[in-house]
Amino acid sequence: MAFLADTLSRVKPSATIAVTQKARELKNAGRDIIGLGAGEPDFDTPDNIKNAAIEAIRRGETKYPPVSGIVPLREAIAKKFKRENNLDYKPEQTIVGTGGKQILFNAFMATLNPGDEVIIPRPYWVSYPEMVAICGGTSVYADTSIDNGFKLTAAVLEKAITPKTKWLLMNSPSNPSGAAYTEAELRALADVLLKHPHVWTLTDDMYEHLTYGDFVFKTIAEVEPKLYERTLTMNGVSKAYAMTGWRIGYAAGPVQLIKAMDMIQGQQTSGACTIAQWASVEALNGPQDFIAKNKAIFQGRRDLVVSMLNQARGITCPSPEGAFYVYPSCAQLIGKKTKAGKVIDTDEAFCSELLEAEGVAVVFGSAFGLGPNFRISYATSDALLEEACTRIQRFTASLT
Repeated sequence: MAFLADTLSRVKPSATIAVTQKARELKNAGRDIIGLGAGEPDFDTPDNIKNAAIEAIRRGETKYPPVSGIVPLREAIAKKFKRENNLDYKPEQTIVGTGGKQILFNAFMATLNPGDEVIIPRPYWVSYPEMVAICGGTSVYADTSIDNGFKLTAAVLEKAITPKTKWLLMNSPSNPSGAAYTEAELRALADVLLKHPHVWTLTDDMYEHLTYGDFVFKTIAEVEPKLYERTLTMNGVSKAYAMTGWRIGYAAGPVQLIKAMDMIQGQQTSGACTIAQWASVEALNGPQDFIAKNKAIFQGRRDLVVSMLNQARGITCPSPEGAFYVYPSCAQLIGKKTKAGKVIDTDEAFCSELLEAEGVAVVFGSAFGLGPNFRISYATSDALLEEACTRIQRFTASLT
């Protein structure tokens, strides 16, 4: 009898974490490495949020919290959804988890039976299909393309739905592509979902506040209120508030689902860190002006990276609507050779040789389910981004 569970054979390690760790190891070994793999803002957590955590410690807010979250945070979450998304949720319809990952995992664990299907637009965040697999479900991939901005269309969604479909998993703005859905695009998808009342929608809105230009963010339950009763709207403080290490994600949805997720979390981790929860109360209720300032910086970085990558031989880089990623195509470079004679036969090979030759760490697109592409996180300084893109230009020019 094998000691390790059969489930592990269905799960792959996170490619984004692997790239970040590889870059860290090379840097520690003395290599000049620019790591563009991590999906983490380089800004510091605002002082008012840090001070709220310090004050919570001084007040003695260090005991076990309720599994679903402290009441002030659940109230702040409900207010946030009303204020920013026109969604009416009561605090008891919300839940707080240790990051967005736990919210997603608990939702799948609470709802998936063997054979249940989850529709995942491709490219996808690397953890989505692995979570589905761990929870016994089956991922059904709905393909997008660079030509339609990496967005799921109504026709593709309709084709993907079967009697076994339990969830549609939406991520807007998207990791890895940065694609964000307009109200009209969400309306078209909602019209399909209305025809299939057995399909629920899980929206990962973690990058909600990072959209650029005139783009107006919408979430699907806001666009189509008839989907409210079968939508779990997920968000968190990680990206917009530069609080990745605080590990707070949250969601709102029907009470029956929230109670089921609460039961699972109660046997898994119990409540999220109390101090981080009090910091998150301040994040949601406190000043929001820094978000626009950070967003303007990210937009400038996006424009810099898109411009420089499109000047690199064989690279095509669309300009995304949101998040802090670009997802360029390296299709024109497949089949080329490096100076050492190595053939670039996949996007993974492209990224491996780029790291070896120029010390730039990016994540290969096949890890996100769609290639030949690669993902760059531009959540770092202009100077490092300019140097990294210069190195990419030099590398692509050297291929024959």
